[in-house]
Amino acid sequence: MFGVQQDTGMAKNIRVIEWIKADLLASLSALFKAMLRGSEERVLDALSGIIILCYVLGRRLGIGYTRMDLKLESKLRQGIEEDHEVERWFGDLSALLSHLTERKR
Repeated sequence: MFGVQQDTGMAKNIRVIEWIKADLLASLSALFKAMLRGSEERVLDALSGIIILCYVLGRRLGIGYTRMDLKLESKLRQGIEEDHEVERWFGDLSALLSHLTERKR
């Protein structure tokens, strides 16, 4: 009995992962269309949806939200240290890292 339930759970998880992957593509398409149309609300909707889907996909793959947050912060610090162009030109990585660390307080 336990094996059947475990197999069903794994199959369900695989289906959800495939759904998330397809939804990520659809959301990316929606983002590009919104950018062409100049709709800030639609851009915001698509971007927030993509972020949610990335976190949920990570969870389905066995990666917890806290671990995702830590990796995100680590990658931001790495980009800052490596003087990534977007950081050098606009300071976006530092601004995002500051935003994320301020929210924790």
